[in-house]
Amino acid sequence: MTGAQPAALYPRTRRIVRGCVDGWNRVGRQTEFYGLTVKGTWDAFVHYKSELVRLTAQMSLGSGALAIIGGTIVVVGFLTLSAGSLIAVQAYTQLQQIGVDALAGFNSAFLNVRLVSPLVAGIGLAATIGAGATAQLGAMRISEEIDAMEVMGIRSIAYLASTRLIAGVVVVIPLYCVAVLMAFLATRVGTTFVYGQSTGVYDHYFNTFLNPTDLLWSFLQAVIMAVVVMLVHTYYGFTASGGPAGVGEAVGRAVRASLVAVVFVTLFVSLAIYGQSGNFHLSG
Repeated sequence: MTGAQPAALYPRTRRIVRGCVDGWNRVGRQTEFYGLTVKGTWDAFVHYKSELVRLTAQMSLGSGALAIIGGTIVVVGFLTLSAGSLIAVQAYTQLQQIGVDALAGFNSAFLNVRLVSPLVAGIGLAATIGAGATAQLGAMRISEEIDAMEVMGIRSIAYLASTRLIAGVVVVIPLYCVAVLMAFLATRVGTTFVYGQSTGVYDHYFNTFLNPTDLLWSFLQAVIMAVVVMLVHTYYGFTASGGPAGVGEAVGRAVRASLVAVVFVTLFVSLAIYGQSGNFHLSG
């Protein structure tokens, strides 16, 4: 028995080591793809301008009937509208219990800008633009369209991945404007119209605590999230395999990875910008 134990443990150890090595190699390939995608943005600007314009229009408004109910702007606007309404409901009732319901405008200026709008916008990007990019690239991979492009001398990464990366960053700027405005509107309407707080009181505290610098940092955070989401989703779509089932699996893995990345981006960017103090002073 003692002599058989090393032989029995050896295959298990070999599987563990092989799994670690394969995982490390996968991280290396993924990092290499990200570098080539960022490097190919210049080629996308110079050689593939028409594809860049087409992708920007498709990502922002959708196509056909989906532009009305399923466009990215509609989805992200609805998500932030719902999140702003929840802030109005929860914040006002909790503040009312301790007698400071006048600070409902502060909650909107603080939470919507620093946390809710960036995080909800990142989730909306991953669920709409990112998932669509993964599905498109995965379908092209299994139908050998990407191989045909490379045979014709087309820079496949620049044409497919870099253009989608640029389009995602371009789209997120007006998209995030809509998200922030919808969050502000939902919180204001919920607090003043539903709960009956005076608009003057709400606007006073909202304007007092709304920091334009925080709003600019929030936009930067949204742009970083767009870059991360598009890099993750283009990689999983570009490397999809296994037929239609493999494309579906790639979409699921990409959404899972991008959602985790969005949370980490929100955490690290918030720590880098606001630090331990939070750059916040409750006064007035």
